[in-house]
Amino acid sequence: MLYPIGDINIKNGAKPIFTTLFILVNIAVFLYQFSLGQAAGNAFVYEYGVIPSELLRGQDWLTAWTSMFLHGGWLHLIGNMLFLWVFADNIEATVGNFRFFIFYFLGGLAAVLTQTAMHMQSQLPMVGASGCISALLGAYLVMFPRNKVRLMFFVIFRFWVPAIFFLGFWGVQQFLAGYGSIAQTQETGGVAYWAHIGGFVFGVLAGFYFRYSNLHRVRRGR
Repeated sequence: MLYPIGDINIKNGAKPIFTTLFILVNIAVFLYQFSLGQAAGNAFVYEYGVIPSELLRGQDWLTAWTSMFLHGGWLHLIGNMLFLWVFADNIEATVGNFRFFIFYFLGGLAAVLTQTAMHMQSQLPMVGASGCISALLGAYLVMFPRNKVRLMFFVIFRFWVPAIFFLGFWGVQQFLAGYGSIAQTQETGGVAYWAHIGGFVFGVLAGFYFRYSNLHRVRRGR
C-alpha cells in the first residue's frame, strides 16, 4: 500500500491548532465507540452516522456533522488521521485558524450532500473524516502543487514526489471508483467514493479562492 508520511511544512504561518484538535477529537470519539463493544458500538454508529434516506426526509440533520468524527475501524481511523496530519497543517498555516475551521466543516458537508445525492435511498450510515480530508487534498493540490510529499510503499520504500502527482492520481482514482459505483444495483456499504469526490471538488474550488485572496492581500500590503 502507498501512504503519505510527510511533506515540506510551511514556516511562520498559523499554528496547526485545529488540525491537532481534530485529530485528538477523532481519536477520542473512536476510543469511546470502541469501548462500547460491538452491539452498542454499531448502535452508536447508526445513531450518529448520517443516513442519506433519513437526511433527505429532514431527519437527524445534525448527523451531517457528527458523522465526521466516527470511524468504521482502526484502519479507517489511522488512514484518515495520517492524511489529516500530513496535509492539513500547511493549509491552516496559510489560511489561518478560523478560516481553516470553517473550511474543514464545509468540506465535510459538501461530501455528505454529494454522497446523499448519489445514493438517496441508502439506509446505511456514512461515517468518517474522509469527506473533510478529501476537501483538504483538493485545496492542497491547488495551493501547493509543487510541494514535495513523502510517500511510503509497503513500509520499506520511501520517496518524495510533487503533490500534484500524488493528489492528482488520488483524485482520478476516486472519480473512476465513483463512476463504477453508479452501476451497483445492490447496497453493500464500503467506501463512500462520492463523498470523496464531493469533498475534493469543493476543496479545489476553495483552494483557488484561498490562492486568489492571499495574493490579493499581499498586493494590497505592498
